[in-house]
Amino acid sequence: MSRYLIAWIIMLLVAVANGALRDFTYGRHLPELLANQLSCLIGIILFGVVFYQYVRRWPPASSRQAMYIGLFWMVLTVAFEFVFFHFVAGHPWPELLANYDIASGRLWPLILLWVALGPYLFYRFFNKRGRMGGV
Repeated sequence: MSRYLIAWIIMLLVAVANGALRDFTYGRHLPELLANQLSCLIGIILFGVVFYQYVRRWPPASSRQAMYIGLFWMVLTVAFEFVFFHFVAGHPWPELLANYDIASGRLWPLILLWVALGPYLFYRFFNKRGRMGGV
């Protein structure tokens, strides 16, 4: 369990760095929605690097465990988002919920989907390439 939590904390630090990159660079020159979308895409790539390294170094015992790891990370991410950004940063609930509106161009749900499925997909990738044991 501690490896999973440490990996999630690394993902949290990556997300903070990605947000800082957006806020201090291209986010100043692009419309807010476009900057948010670009940040989401960069986040997906950066999280992919974390998943790759994590699954390569500490492979899950099974595809089921890989799915549980991703779901655990997704639950932590959603909980952190709502607890921190509402109760600490003071963002109102409607603003937080607006990030889930894909129809308006928000890509946050894709990040959550990637967090949930990424460990499983990398597990399957390594397993098919013969770098890990059986399913």
